[in-house]
Amino acid sequence: MSNRKMITAALPYANGPVHIGHLAGVYIPADVYARFQRRSGKDVAFICGSDEHGIPITIRAKKEGVTPQDIVDKYHEIIKKSFADLGISFDEYSRTTSANHRETSQDFFKVLYEKGKFTEEMSEQYFDEQANEFLADRYIVGTCPNCGNENAYGDQCERCGSTLSPSELINPKSMLSGNVPILKETKNWYLPLNEYEDFLNEWIIEGHKDDWKPNVYGQVKSWLTDGLKPRAMTRDLNWGVPVPLPNAEGKVLYVWFDAPIGYISFTKEWAEKNGKDWKDYWQSEESDLVHFIGKDNIVFHCIIFPAMMKAHGDFKMPKNVPAFEFLNLENDKISTSRNWAVWAHEYVEEFPGQQDVLRYALLSSAPETKDNNFTWKDFQTKNNSELVGIFGNFINRVAVLIHKYYDGIVPQGDVNAPELQEINKSAKEISGFLENYEFRNSLTALMNLARFGNQYLQAEEPWKTIKDNPEKAAQSLFVGAQIAVGLAQLCEPFMPFSSEKLLNMFNVEKSNWSDVETKSVLIETGHKINESSLLFSKIEDDVIEAQIQKLENTKQSNKKTNPNANPMKDEIQFDDFTKIDLRTATILEAEKVEKADKLLKLTVDTGVDVRTVVSGIAESFTPEEVIGKQVMILLNLAPRKIRGIESQGMLLLTTKADGKLSFVTPDETVENGIEIG
Repeated sequence: MSNRKMITAALPYANGPVHIGHLAGVYIPADVYARFQRRSGKDVAFICGSDEHGIPITIRAKKEGVTPQDIVDKYHEIIKKSFADLGISFDEYSRTTSANHRETSQDFFKVLYEKGKFTEEMSEQYFDEQANEFLADRYIVGTCPNCGNENAYGDQCERCGSTLSPSELINPKSMLSGNVPILKETKNWYLPLNEYEDFLNEWIIEGHKDDWKPNVYGQVKSWLTDGLKPRAMTRDLNWGVPVPLPNAEGKVLYVWFDAPIGYISFTKEWAEKNGKDWKDYWQSEESDLVHFIGKDNIVFHCIIFPAMMKAHGDFKMPKNVPAFEFLNLENDKISTSRNWAVWAHEYVEEFPGQQDVLRYALLSSAPETKDNNFTWKDFQTKNNSELVGIFGNFINRVAVLIHKYYDGIVPQGDVNAPELQEINKSAKEISGFLENYEFRNSLTALMNLARFGNQYLQAEEPWKTIKDNPEKAAQSLFVGAQIAVGLAQLCEPFMPFSSEKLLNMFNVEKSNWSDVETKSVLIETGHKINESSLLFSKIEDDVIEAQIQKLENTKQSNKKTNPNANPMKDEIQFDDFTKIDLRTATILEAEKVEKADKLLKLTVDTGVDVRTVVSGIAESFTPEEVIGKQVMILLNLAPRKIRGIESQGMLLLTTKADGKLSFVTPDETVENGIEIG
């Protein structure tokens, strides 16, 4: 087994915060594994960073009316802080918009290009003539051919879950302009994955049939059985790493080409800061590469990225890719678009000092081989019954009794007591489970040691024997102290904050894992321990009910026929409504207002009179487009001056999905001045 561990965790998209599904399916297990390997004396590089390219970023930017850089700057900091707050111990957390990453991924592309590993192919892609750009699949919407959903994307229908291609959509439209896109020829560079089938079959299907997780192995085997096809490694976009070739303007590296290279570029950053050689972790046979990912990333980490590294020639393949399945929330699929999630940054704010409770609850429900479920009631039970009732209760009894009977000094005891072997046994069990990526079993082994400690104290009853058999009482608390310190050492990968409190409470240093596996005594007789404090506190029903109500509010909000609709304004009385004078009218003249990009000066025939209205519609309409348009006007709005022009009334408009304005107009042309109401 290698002494060097190169551990990566999937790069989170910087288009929103991280939630418990991400934590349970990737980041907490990866952190447990990295912490354990460090404690085992391994040379560890635990690497991650924000994935800041790709369509989800640009979609979020357009939705919020800001630049993609604004989006990634905002969410990179939120994500990075969430990980730090929850004790995720990355050695490096970087970002794919860095100059180092751009250079590293471009260099990687050039090596493949110069080796002739790409094919150049012309293909027809959807193009928005008004926006003057090629459309990524997510920027094309239309009717799903399978379920009839009129808002299906070019890559997936979110109603029925079907995977689609833009050509399959019925009545496709561009999300940028709302227009029907045309097909236009473009050139891109493809990696012929079919040429790597033999290598992948030999490496994974033959080489890892006994040690890779069934869910990972099965998915890879299915892909290879179906046959691989060439895949474009470049895209026609304006956000991403530019393709480093002449005559490649307007083209960027495919996000799934540049993102995994982030593992390498981020390792370079870390190595440079710490006086190490990054190649030792990526190109040496003395290093084990392990990718922690969710199941939706299996194809990229087990087929595309390995094919890229094989084509490059200088990199070794991952030893394992322990992908997790999905975590559901209260028996429903976690969805960022529906806000059906427990967000990491909100949890930290709402449950201060209880990071380890979430880590413990998510690990105990980790979706290792199949989808699993998180409920707030189960979270409460895990805390109150297990962390408070078993783990915390044992620690507290030991510490309190040692202070009560021995002034905080560990009493004399038999170092060969058979009960001490339970600590060594637990350490070895946990080690074996973690080496096999069995996190739930490893957590159970940890809690079984706490259960054993409770049962032992209950049987020995030192609070009774202290009077008539003080030697026995001393022995039982000597053993109890060893188990408590064993728990302090062994819980560190799982619950680092609690481990730190425990080590401080018993006044000991963090030890090497092998010491806990082999030594019978972890804290010496005569050792002074510090004052005890409660590790965990009971979580009351009202706290849990508040979280459940929060989700219920989300559920009700999701029932809105238009999820983008703003909340209803304050109620008004009927008498208030009758004061409003809405009329049909026609725009006679229109011109731009000087030095005001958004304003048009309109001359409007209201049927009552001809008046001037200043309206902020210039970004949606040209003056020529609105002349002759029949509209609805709020007639009795008090006049007000806008840019020195007196505006007499207000036109009724609404905002479309693409952000453009649309007039509220009658179905048929009617006389001006007709009252509406």
